[in-house]
Amino acid sequence: MKLNNKTYDILKWLVMIVLPALSALYVGLGGIWNFPLVEQVAGTISCVTVFLGALLGISTAQYHKEAKNDG
Repeated sequence: MKLNNKTYDILKWLVMIVLPALSALYVGLGGIWNFPLVEQVAGTISCVTVFLGALLGISTAQYHKEAKNDG
C-alpha cells in the first residue's frame, strides 16, 4: 500500500493531533456535561487512531524499502 504525500500528511496530522485531541475533548466535556457513551466514543476514536497509524506505518515501511532499492 503506497500513499501519496498529501494523503500521508493528512493522515499523519489526523493520527498524531486531531483524533487524540478529539478523544480527550470528548472525555473531558463528557465528564463535565454528562455526554452519553463517553467510554465507547473515546474507545472508538482510539481504535480508528490505531488503525490509521498502522496504515501509516505500512506505507512508511514500503516507501523506505522502495527508496533503498532505488538508491
